Amino acid sequence: MKKIILIEDESSVVSFIKKGLQELEYKISVALDGKTGIKMVENNDFDMIILDIMLPDINGLEVCKEIRKKNKTIPILFLTALDSSENIVLGLESGGDDYLVKPFKFIELVARIKSLLRRSGHISEPDNEFENDENVYQFEDLTVNDYTKKVTRNGSEISLTSTEYKLLLYFLNNPEKVISRPEILDAVWGVNYELGTNVVDVYVNYLRKKLDSQDDNKIIHTVIGMGYVLKKP
Repeated sequence: MKKIILIEDESSVVSFIKKGLQELEYKISVALDGKTGIKMVENNDFDMIILDIMLPDINGLEVCKEIRKKNKTIPILFLTALDSSENIVLGLESGGDDYLVKPFKFIELVARIKSLLRRSGHISEPDNEFENDENVYQFEDLTVNDYTKKVTRNGSEISLTSTEYKLLLYFLNNPEKVISRPEILDAVWGVNYELGTNVVDVYVNYLRKKLDSQDDNKIIHTVIGMGYVLKKP
């Protein structure tokens, strides 16, 4: 049973989400404010966080930043107000992995939860006939199994956050192609680059630090004035 903490102060939203997810056999804990949410995350082993941006004490963006100081990998799904494009960008830059705009359909929430848990490795799936070469990406000494979500380079396993994994998979689907920042932002985060954010550069740097052990084996390269490209060292 996957354990999810919902940090949300709106009682109707709490009731709606908690009831629906419990019926799907998720274990749901609730924090009605940011300070309580931070403490609960520190003292418990959750698989995922659903975090509202508008909270009565500390806003969700600050809560996310505090959690990320100690936990870099737990998936965080932001809930944002309708038409709050600025909040979406700020949420991603503060360490969120995905966002869902209110009001939302429950089926969409469940899809986001499953996707984040799967990408972060919190959903394990047994080996069977569905795991085949189509699920495996190979580039130089980098291997990504998109079925098991296992990433290795030169035989060493690499732990990625769900967003880092999604970003890497996008590069692997476009090898040797120079990809612009707006293209990456739209494909990985689904937001418009015109909103103004450096989240692409930040996450590319995160990914590089984990993939590149030495300067002479970098595979994600900067093309000045154009974007990034996955190519041979």
